[in-house]
Amino acid sequence: MRLAAFRQQPHGAIMAPLLKARGATKNEGYVIATRQAGVWLHLTSLPGRHGIGELGEHARWFIDSLRAMGLGLWQFLPTGPTAYGNSPYQCSSTFAGNPLLIDLAALREEGLVESSELGGLEKLSRDFVNFGAVIPLKRQLLERVGDRFQASASAARRRARDEFVEAHDRLWLHDYALFEVLKTLHQQRAWSEWDRAYALRDPVAMQGLETAARRQISNVKSIQFLFFEQWNGLKEYAARKGVLLMGDLPIYVALDSADAWARPDLLCLGDDGLPNEVAGVPPDYFSAAGQRWGNPLYRWERHAADGFAWWTARVGHVMAMVDLIRVDHFRGFEAYWALPASADTARDGEWRPGPGEALFDALGASLGRLPIVAEDLGVITPEVEALRARYGFPGMKVLQFMAGEEQFNTKSIPGNCVCYTGTHDNDTTVGWFHGGPGDLRTPKEVHRIQAAVLRHTHGRADTIHEDLIRLAFSTDAALAVAPMQDYLGLGSSARMNTPGLPDNNWRWRLQAQQITPDLTAFVTHLVRASGRYPG
Repeated sequence: MRLAAFRQQPHGAIMAPLLKARGATKNEGYVIATRQAGVWLHLTSLPGRHGIGELGEHARWFIDSLRAMGLGLWQFLPTGPTAYGNSPYQCSSTFAGNPLLIDLAALREEGLVESSELGGLEKLSRDFVNFGAVIPLKRQLLERVGDRFQASASAARRRARDEFVEAHDRLWLHDYALFEVLKTLHQQRAWSEWDRAYALRDPVAMQGLETAARRQISNVKSIQFLFFEQWNGLKEYAARKGVLLMGDLPIYVALDSADAWARPDLLCLGDDGLPNEVAGVPPDYFSAAGQRWGNPLYRWERHAADGFAWWTARVGHVMAMVDLIRVDHFRGFEAYWALPASADTARDGEWRPGPGEALFDALGASLGRLPIVAEDLGVITPEVEALRARYGFPGMKVLQFMAGEEQFNTKSIPGNCVCYTGTHDNDTTVGWFHGGPGDLRTPKEVHRIQAAVLRHTHGRADTIHEDLIRLAFSTDAALAVAPMQDYLGLGSSARMNTPGLPDNNWRWRLQAQQITPDLTAFVTHLVRASGRYPG
């Protein structure tokens, strides 16, 4: 597949076994058509020898493992380059791929990496991601890879790389390369703290940078070419194996991102590049103080003025990468929570109207059928439900939020949804059931929930993870998904993220030996018994 056509490659053929078109008043959306099951595992959590999950042999091994278990879908978190805090939801670009995920073994086979250069990464822990150690080692290595590609790549490889650059440069790639070079020049400080000429993209200063940093700019583009080449190979492999890929689209971009630096006109930013108001959510299940995300808010009137062109490009880019898209914080498109940038918590905010139908009408008109799953958790109003229903987008149901309710009944879970045991923001099912660290519930509440959950399952605390998966599979939901940690029955130490806490998140890694023949047989039995085996 030519990378120059990356954004235009078809996705409908791959999606056909799972999705079918559904007419809507102004758009054609998707509803999930067949009952299947899947797993939630971020790419950084894959096993491997280089300190972090990569897009190589272990990613293909995982797809093979899913197929062996009868699981037809692999869901993961956003795949952009992470910055401070390592959160996939605070990427330095909404279009670029995370270089940390690049498979170094493939680069070694191409002669771009020497085996002797991998020793430092191979010494790192394989039990968790040590971002502080992985990031500098892999960045230094990939810098050399960029130089070697320019010096030694064949004519065919150079041509493929140039076609990729030509296809993506104007939309996002050139700005991202400039941003990365300037971040390095300014010791990784936020762009609002750069020399003013660079922060404001002064034409003379930018022209000087393009001349002085031609090699570094080219290297960034070459690394992105290699990322998307590997990504496309993985997607094609998953398609051949009959496993769908489900990506994740955060509603907001990070303040310290190429997106904000290149298009501040689309965001609510002052002349200093800083916001007066930021995004978040009010107090909810995850946090009694709410969540202050700190992302800049959109100038939705500017987006509407040009027909939501930036959003069309963004969603189309993700559609080319995956088969399904979980749209994070869907309720923010109907109304979003705005709070003062000076606020320490998210309590003191207010709801503002979002773009609503205008955005999704524009996306549908430009992109056709939208393979969206709406993350509709939290404070949901009838207006949000109506927006989701208008386009036929499946919603989300999370058993950890529902199974402890006195009136819970699996029949209340509709067919056009994805049913989860928990998400990346939840504790593992074992940790949640027993009241793990950081749990906001009182011991009395934990006991009440335990009693309620056991009424719906086999009544055994030691099999709660298996029972909650079985419960999810038994529902009418077209897709039933559990985090990998729940399939393995792991406790709170394997939790992926604790909202509101900045440290020790996103680090958990799967070990290859954890997927045993017994686990494969058990999951296969659950999938077949629930009628979710891929056709």
